[in-house]
Amino acid sequence: MPQPTTNVYQADISRLMNPGSEKRQSMHGFEDQYVDLPDYIVRITHKIWEERGIGLIYDYYNNNAIVHTDYGTTYGVEPVVISTLQYQAAFPSDKGFAEDVIWSGNDVDGFYSSHRWRNVGPHTGYSIYGAPTWRQVMRNGFADCCVRENRIYEEWVVRDGLSMLRQMGIDPKQHVADLVASGAYDWMKAEPHGDIERLRGQLPPPIMPPKQADGFDVEDFVRRSYHEIWNWRLINKVEAYYAPNHVAHMPDDRELHGRSALAYFVTCMLAMFPDGAMGIDHFAALGNDQDGYRVATRWTFQGTHQGYGVYGAPTNKRVRITGISHHHIKGGHYFQEWTLFDEVALLLQLAI
Repeated sequence: MPQPTTNVYQADISRLMNPGSEKRQSMHGFEDQYVDLPDYIVRITHKIWEERGIGLIYDYYNNNAIVHTDYGTTYGVEPVVISTLQYQAAFPSDKGFAEDVIWSGNDVDGFYSSHRWRNVGPHTGYSIYGAPTWRQVMRNGFADCCVRENRIYEEWVVRDGLSMLRQMGIDPKQHVADLVASGAYDWMKAEPHGDIERLRGQLPPPIMPPKQADGFDVEDFVRRSYHEIWNWRLINKVEAYYAPNHVAHMPDDRELHGRSALAYFVTCMLAMFPDGAMGIDHFAALGNDQDGYRVATRWTFQGTHQGYGVYGAPTNKRVRITGISHHHIKGGHYFQEWTLFDEVALLLQLAI
């Protein structure tokens, strides 16, 4: 009988690099060396980034791969190679750490993986950030990938851009101004905007139907909590969904401890974007009721900057933010989470 799939969370790299040869799930179309999807994700990342096997991207990405970021979407494998070269030129001696891989799917219909990673190293090369700053930088990010037969064919990448700038001693406002002046993001000005579909015309947001199954339904739990707290503005529901000792690791190295801190974060975001709407784009979960669940959620937040807050005075600009969250859920409550969205990309949308 196959073993459980590789658990990447808190695993040592020596174990991850030596998974054995026994298949832990069906991997039709994949190279024989990979025993399951988490093994595939961790080891191809290690080969490309840690071992500098950049050309392996041609083996592990479709020639027509689609990669999404809040700075735009690229098509084809060559932009992936170029981006990897540029990042490795900027941080040539950093080390990569796989923090978790949460996945769903199968080798027939395709897999979906959500990879949380951390890279640490000095900024010693030239890049979009300018000349080397020689500062030690910790880069946190997520990469969500659709994979079939040994190749990634679509990917969503989210990095903690604002934290990177601060660690390098770069003024975020000046960096955003330089991006605007470059003209490379003028396409954002012409992006069409319709209504934000949170309300039903003049009626309140839709009510989620009752859950269909008895017992704890982790997907219903996640979708219902996001909808009620963010779209219905029922911030008091934080008390029902989150454990008292909940810890959230957020963008720009924010650490939110307890329910009140998380509720205040939501309140401030909605105060800045009062018409904001939250939508879940993808959900995956591993685990069970007894041991708890590790959950990956990719989401989109849209809103108009009409209120004061950490992003400055209102600009009345529309923003669309892609975010990825990993949660640990146990006993019917969130008790830990890691959430990222790129605040530099958000500031760029407000400035363009």
